[in-house]
Formats: sequence, structure tokens, C-alpha cells
Amino acid sequence: MKIEKNTAVTLLFKVSDTLGKVIEESKEPTVYLHGGYGNTLPKLEEALEGKQAGYQVILQLPPEDAFGLRDESLLRSLPKKQFPPGVKVGGQLEGHGDDGRMQVFNVMKIKGDTVLLDGNHPLAGKELRFDVKVLEVRAASEEEIAHEHVHGAHGHQH
Repeated sequence: MKIEKNTAVTLLFKVSDTLGKVIEESKEPTVYLHGGYGNTLPKLEEALEGKQAGYQVILQLPPEDAFGLRDESLLRSLPKKQFPPGVKVGGQLEGHGDDGRMQVFNVMKIKGDTVLLDGNHPLAGKELRFDVKVLEVRAASEEEIAHEHVHGAHGHQH
């Protein structure tokens, strides 16, 4: 079966920086629903479109095709008293972005009574290399299509 809209794609992947340092590597197969549902990067979907199990590809993606360019307007500096006790560097907090939507912020630094937050994805602004191997392709169930993600083993659980 070929990868096309509404197929469940099982793959293994490795993400590295331009120097070859591994940033993330799948230990177990991961599955996503193919077809523009936002379950993986658009350039990765584009590279896998029409391929079959066994296909392997290495993609070198500039920041705008990976996790985006850094947006300095997503940096925040807030008084520590506005945070729950135990806020730590490396932690994540949900807050509202300038547009009012929920946004995840990473705690970058705590300097005295000030907490420095970054709403950018941790890999924003980085050129990345994706090594991907397709293990399996199957038709997605009606329920998976309705929910816009894969269910079951290595997929989303309800």
C-alpha cells in the first residue's frame, strides 16, 4: 500500500543537528495519520507521499520547514511571584500568547525575582536532519480519520 491521504504510517526516525549530534531518536515505532492533519511536518509528509513500507529517506530541513524560525516576540520576562512554587529551569508552563491562544512556554532562566520564558519550540531556528524509515502503511479507520490521529499501538490512546 502506498502512503496517501488517510493512511496510517508506522516509522522509525532520528533527528540530528547539522553537525550530526542526535537530538531525538525513536526507540519504538511511531505512527501518524498522513494527509495534512498536522501530525508531522509538512515537508516530511511531502517526502513520504506515494512511498511504501521499506522506504528510507534523509531530509535536511531549514528552520522554516522544520520547527520554524525563532520569534523573539515569544520571549517573556515575568515576576517570579506570578508563578506557582517550585517553578524550575527546564520546566514548561501553559499561558496565553499575544493572540490570546494557549501557548506552551519553556522556563529558560530564573534570575533573582524574575522568570525568563520562551514560547518558541526548543528546536526553532535550527536546521535539522531527519532520517526516516517507513515500516508499515495501512488504511486508517473511519474513527481515526474522524479524530484526525491514529489510535492503538504507538498511536493516540483515548
